Amino acid sequence: MSLTVTRATLNTDTPIVGVELAPYIVTRKSDGTSTTEDIGKENAHEGSYVRYRWFRSGKKTKMNVCSVHPAEQATLLNIATRTYHCDSECFKHAWREWNRNRIANGEPFPTKADRASPKDDVDGWKAAKAERAEDKPDEKKRVEPWIEVCQTRNYTVSADDVGHVLKLEVVPVDAKSGNEQAQPQNVITGRVIPAPEPPRRNLVKISHNSTPEPRTFTVATYNVLADLYCNSDMYGYVPDWALAWAYRRQNILKEIVNYNADILCLQEVQSDHYEDFFQGEMAKYGYASVYKKKTAQVFSEGKFVIDGCAIFFKKDKFALIKKYEVEFNKAALSLVESLGGATQKKDALNRLMKDNIALIVVLEALDVDQQLLQGKRQLLCVANTHIHANTEHNDVKLWQVHTLLKGLEKIATSAEIPMVVCGDFNSVPGSAAHSLLSNGRVPADHPELGIDPFGILQPSTKLSHPLPLVSAYTNLHKPCLDSEALERQRDRVDVIGEPLFTNCTKDFNGALDYVFYTEDALAPVSLLELPGEREVRAKYGGLPNTQWSSDHVCLMTEFQWGARMDPNSPSAYGPRYM
Repeated sequence: MSLTVTRATLNTDTPIVGVELAPYIVTRKSDGTSTTEDIGKENAHEGSYVRYRWFRSGKKTKMNVCSVHPAEQATLLNIATRTYHCDSECFKHAWREWNRNRIANGEPFPTKADRASPKDDVDGWKAAKAERAEDKPDEKKRVEPWIEVCQTRNYTVSADDVGHVLKLEVVPVDAKSGNEQAQPQNVITGRVIPAPEPPRRNLVKISHNSTPEPRTFTVATYNVLADLYCNSDMYGYVPDWALAWAYRRQNILKEIVNYNADILCLQEVQSDHYEDFFQGEMAKYGYASVYKKKTAQVFSEGKFVIDGCAIFFKKDKFALIKKYEVEFNKAALSLVESLGGATQKKDALNRLMKDNIALIVVLEALDVDQQLLQGKRQLLCVANTHIHANTEHNDVKLWQVHTLLKGLEKIATSAEIPMVVCGDFNSVPGSAAHSLLSNGRVPADHPELGIDPFGILQPSTKLSHPLPLVSAYTNLHKPCLDSEALERQRDRVDVIGEPLFTNCTKDFNGALDYVFYTEDALAPVSLLELPGEREVRAKYGGLPNTQWSSDHVCLMTEFQWGARMDPNSPSAYGPRYM
């Protein structure tokens, strides 16, 4: 016998809908070496190959899982709402939210007739107790009819598997006779659970539309957490299956499709995932897209990949007119030429060249009233960037933001055009980079200007721009509509109106992502509601988790075209930006 299977394990303890289960096999060859590669029938080794067979249990068990956290088993039942909960905190939070929504909608409290009878509840929990007993790893209890579902090395769990357990059988086989050369190794998984749904978030109205038939569009920004950076070393508080890209990509897709943004700016889109997943999947929902990857690559899982920025836009609402790519490395090479000796240039390049990029598009709106525009085209400039993350390099962050803004100024000089600037700026409110974006300048006494080893930020007076940029979420602190939903949102922003957090992990909680717009040409009318910290930290302590598949949260703004839409208005085209 030339092959011996010495171990067969799975990369997850709890399979879940949509996750590909990949067995880890150690195969010992006749020459004494071992391998984890697939030795199938088509590439048999010395007349032997490894056969895989997947089975689904014949018996399906009804599962009581938490209605809020579907990856968790339910321990409490709310008989008023008929919802299950995994613990008392989950129960209390859901109860408060349910009551708040019921009162806001003017709904009556359920009558006794509307609720389940105590006997129904007792019977339900008897079934749940029996189910928990069945889920104990007792091999005898799992001797049941098995239905073969697959004969490949890997198996992607489907909705049909929910409530069942799966079994993998691995055995070396003689290629000629088809006879098994040893006793099969069996691995039985946990029971398959329903895939958790991404949280539902709604647009919250912040102002009245200025026209009876408003012409609006939505722009979203979202750092989706590239698989390159998503591992148990970084996010040890998350179950392994929830970190798997096979699961996260489906959850992220569900989330962004639900937002239905007209323009979507994504950061940390891994280069191979853009080509193999995002581009094609988003096209199914009517989106065209452009992509720019960072300027360096790393070797991962047998190929060179890196993350980058992608902009998706609905083809029936916008057409691409022009694309600009900003490589901060190229700007760094140009900048250091003005510095002194060779050593200083080398050191400056080492500090400035971080491979970050920005992607800028000019779009033409297709769904606006052409008669109102009198033959003119309504254009929109959208910028998407991911700024350097190292907190010890705030000078680099500020320089990158300044470089991006200078590029946007040139575009504004060539044409009067509304702008939306999105991204993960890796800069908290009050930082020098945020101040430059939101205030148009950086105070000379800002503490971050004290770290400038190569004088690239001097004189500080050059750190300014004339673009009338405003952060969309700061409108929550301005006089606007009065609603309970809006009041909740005001509790989730800081003193200047920025979100209390857009990134929330075990070690960090703060705002890093923003949607800026030119206030002389656009007016925000709605904002995507912000989650509360307790909500995203529930069960696992931070992002990502089983429901939120990135360590960032998505931001989205609904904009109304401003005064420039009316060419007859005296201020229709206003003062030029420069």
